[in-house]
Amino acid sequence: MMYRSKAPLRISFAGGGTDVPPYPQERGGAVLSATIDKFAYASLIPGDDGHIEVQSLDYDIVAKYHTNDRFPYDGELDLVKAVIRNLGAPTGFRLFMHTDAPPGSGLGTSSTVVVNLIGLFQRWLRKPLVPYEIAQLAYHIERIELGIKGGMQDQYAATFGGFNFIEFLGDAVVVNPLRMPQDLINELEYRLLLCYTGKTRLSANILDRQIASYQQKKSDVVAALDATKELAFALKRTLLTAKLDDFGDLLHQGWEMKKRFDSAITTPQIDTMYEEARKMGALGGKVLGAGGGGYLLLYCPFDRKHLIAERLEQLHGQVVEFRFEQNGFQSWQV
Repeated sequence: MMYRSKAPLRISFAGGGTDVPPYPQERGGAVLSATIDKFAYASLIPGDDGHIEVQSLDYDIVAKYHTNDRFPYDGELDLVKAVIRNLGAPTGFRLFMHTDAPPGSGLGTSSTVVVNLIGLFQRWLRKPLVPYEIAQLAYHIERIELGIKGGMQDQYAATFGGFNFIEFLGDAVVVNPLRMPQDLINELEYRLLLCYTGKTRLSANILDRQIASYQQKKSDVVAALDATKELAFALKRTLLTAKLDDFGDLLHQGWEMKKRFDSAITTPQIDTMYEEARKMGALGGKVLGAGGGGYLLLYCPFDRKHLIAERLEQLHGQVVEFRFEQNGFQSWQV
């Protein structure tokens, strides 16, 4: 028997940063996001000799362990080790993993990988975990146990899938799925342009400075985070009322606010790409994730999108086709 799984990556439209502790515990956070048809995949083949072999295509690593090992966190496949330590491995197995986007690209890759592994082990070991428990365990493993810096939104997006307005109320998380007609989803896909800037980034340094600025109660950073949260509510309203041009304008406002979090959120290359897109008619956009690189999302007039795409390619960007994905984590047996 073989077990397979996949979990979708996500686009965060607004509210990113308000899900990074301690802000949500003190002031409450809110994020608007949607999952797309880019995935983290895994396949597991159980064995009976106690040997574990993990192959990661993303990192070009093949590692071998034994079920009796202690699985120390040493920087090599720590996400896999943490899932094994939390859920157990009663027998040996072979595990093959790969994702549709590189780590550090701003699509929530590492969190999606953890969700996908937990869900795969749940299927294999028949663990009775509900979606909220999967997302909470993924957050605990990644942020608490391994100390990887980041927020709370990605684990829930990958687990639940679709368009969600996610609220962070103290230590509670509430996932509110948005009921949107397919016509509106199709139009939003038609207008949005996703471009890889060609560079990944280490988000931890940006987040460290953002957290420090918030804890020091720097007024401009606190105000920017508060405004970003309110923007998530406003963007949700534009989707539910099908006012997509307003959606584009609000994306631009959100990007201007986000740049106030930390100076490293943008780069000269990103600024050039964004400014050129705006000159050619893009209503708004943002860099996905913590910033500093990864993917640039733009909202474009339908008859200018192809021209903006050509210009971004000239600036060494890579335009990526995508569709929205309505399903969250999935697993199956072969």
